[in-house]
Amino acid sequence: MEYKGFFVLRLILCFVFSILHLVHGDLSYSFPEELNRGAVIGNVAKDLGLELGILSSRKARVDFERNRKSYCEINFNTGDLMTSERIDREILCAKRPSCVLKADLVLENPLELHRVTFHVQDVNDNSPKFRENFIKMEIRESAEKGARFSIEVANDADIGQNAVQQYVIQKNDNFILSLDNKKVELVLENKLDREKQKEVNLLLSAIDGGSPQRSGTVAIHVSVLDANDNAPLFSQPVYKTSLPENSPLDTVVVTVIATDADEGVNGDVTYQFGHASEDDANLFSINSKTGQIKVTGVIDFEEISSFEINVQAKDGLGLTSYANVLIDVTDVNDNAPAIYLKSLSNPIPENVPPGTEVGIINVQDRDSEKSQQVRCSIQQNVPFKLVPSIKNYYSVVTTGKLDREIVSDYNITISATDEGSPPLSSSKTVHLSVADINDNPPVFEEQSYSAYVSENNKAGSTLCSVTAQDPDWRQNGTVIYSLLPGEVNGAPVSSYVSVNGDTGVIHAVRSFDYEQFRSFKVHVMARDNGSPPLSSNVSVSVLISDVNDNYPQILYPTSEGSSFMTELVPKAAHGGSLVSKVIAVDADSGQNAWLSYHIVKSTDPGLFTIGLHSGEIRTQRDISESDSMKQNLIVAVKDNGQPPLSATCAMYLLISDNLAEVPELKDISYEENNSKLTSYLIIALVCVSTFFLTFIIIILGVRFCRRRKPRLLFDGTVAIPGAYLPPNYADVDCTGTLRSSYNYDAYLTTGSRTSDFKFINSFYSFKPSFLFFPCQEHCQYIFLNLKCLR
Repeated sequence: MEYKGFFVLRLILCFVFSILHLVHGDLSYSFPEELNRGAVIGNVAKDLGLELGILSSRKARVDFERNRKSYCEINFNTGDLMTSERIDREILCAKRPSCVLKADLVLENPLELHRVTFHVQDVNDNSPKFRENFIKMEIRESAEKGARFSIEVANDADIGQNAVQQYVIQKNDNFILSLDNKKVELVLENKLDREKQKEVNLLLSAIDGGSPQRSGTVAIHVSVLDANDNAPLFSQPVYKTSLPENSPLDTVVVTVIATDADEGVNGDVTYQFGHASEDDANLFSINSKTGQIKVTGVIDFEEISSFEINVQAKDGLGLTSYANVLIDVTDVNDNAPAIYLKSLSNPIPENVPPGTEVGIINVQDRDSEKSQQVRCSIQQNVPFKLVPSIKNYYSVVTTGKLDREIVSDYNITISATDEGSPPLSSSKTVHLSVADINDNPPVFEEQSYSAYVSENNKAGSTLCSVTAQDPDWRQNGTVIYSLLPGEVNGAPVSSYVSVNGDTGVIHAVRSFDYEQFRSFKVHVMARDNGSPPLSSNVSVSVLISDVNDNYPQILYPTSEGSSFMTELVPKAAHGGSLVSKVIAVDADSGQNAWLSYHIVKSTDPGLFTIGLHSGEIRTQRDISESDSMKQNLIVAVKDNGQPPLSATCAMYLLISDNLAEVPELKDISYEENNSKLTSYLIIALVCVSTFFLTFIIIILGVRFCRRRKPRLLFDGTVAIPGAYLPPNYADVDCTGTLRSSYNYDAYLTTGSRTSDFKFINSFYSFKPSFLFFPCQEHCQYIFLNLKCLR
């Protein structure tokens, strides 16, 4: 019960020590070995003065040196530092008096490092143990009182007070124990007498100082013999040597030498290891005859840096002595640096500013001294660099602006090289993805688009397609098309065209008429689906091409109701003289408005001809007396479209020098036009003409009689006011259609006052022109300046 109470008290003291920590941000905890998993060692949140939420948000963790197992973990809910697995001091530190585990408490964002030292306290969990359960000794009866006989000590994996503290031998009449500097000897207290007692059986116990105490025993069998006076003697009590790690097998470590002053079998010495751990027995061997110790296993400085081996020398009759061999293992640069990725933000947004920390790495080298010094670098041509942080920690930070549309993934190769000779290096590749940010608006493939469509198109027909590209990813790169608000001829643009939001195809909403408008412009917007969305605009010009859908319209001669128009042709007209002109227009454009004129029917086919493109009617030959006075022409006006469209008109020509000579004219006029108003106008015109004719004959008749040849026709033009043009007439230059202004002159004979004549509408203005008529038998010409009003 006393032992149990002492053990409980010791545990309490260990937990009290565990809450102590070092200043300046370093923490130190002491705790006993063999704690159950989940046992609380300390509270890091309280010791560092941190709030509980910070431990989780900053990814607090404990990293042990040399990538050891994670013996401890942090409870984010309470801030407690707890054991995560069984901790055995004897496995970690063997016989070293102080067992210390070093670790780093890492906090991220920003990187913060606290040095943590764990002192693992020994618990008496191992009993003393002798190498053999039975020791056989032979002692001659001649041995003197006080003679000493060495006994192999017991081994206890525990240390300090928990290690072997005392030895107790079973009470007997011949031997007592002598303890001197951990050396155990049997001292002959009373001389042996073989004749009285051939054998002596003893029980030796080794007891540690733990609570509760533990012990181990060995049986000693002493055979009483005759005279072996000297035990083997080593040349030195302690052999010290050094051995490079990774030494090849069968490398000679050291040779121990023991001599025995006896002769014969009593002087034959054999060697063997005393108490040695199983690991030591697997790494070394000793030659029983020569005492040569060789390497039989792999020596690794990083695992064990020194060995202590007990060697026994025994003569032929069983007398023994012991010596210690101390082997220091020297380090060789046989470990390349190890790179551990402790933290990584993956993926990272492409808009992070330069200098942003994206990862933390830890570099360790298990070698020592200079071979443990490591240089780290990162491959070139990547926008990242390594920034030394605390101890052997490095931060991976950005050095420039990232652009996912240029590089979406990075393979960052980190290299580490130690300072050993020769130096060793290692590398680690870290894959890092760049997350997309909506930083690119859609871009149209062209700066502007043109769509060509023929008029009279069907509603819903496709005009053109616009395409915009967005290099962003997923919804940030999804493009949606729409029309920007606007008007075309005072109507919303949406009533003319529409755009497919997904494909960018533009359709006509209705049919277009080239004669109403020839082109219009719309604006299309391309918008991505990001947040916030980005957009761009482009203009689309819709150009309407003409279709031959309008018939030629004849402006002169015009036909209103049943009226007709009559032209007088002087009898003296020569071949090629201009008689009249057909004036026509076409509301179409281009070749669809190129007009050609044809006489399709005439009273005398060989008398008159018409200009193919001018519409001028001229005489083909001189007029003779045999020609009919009344000439009727049917003129067709045809455009150049495909298929061509045409219109016809009737032209009435009277071959006469005097309207009075045509008695039938009045009858024809009454038959075709029963308008009394027209007759009145003609009579008035004849009167005015007679007045002017008389005046001109008197004043100018003689002057012009001999200077000029008869000129029957004119080169003037008829002016047609714009109000007379068709409402859908579109003027196109160089198309063959007459201009909106055209001048035309009329001719009358001196006898026209008795004839009916229908002139052009009142808004045809006549330019002054020269008219010449032959005066009966004299070569006299008359100038007539007419201005007619209807």
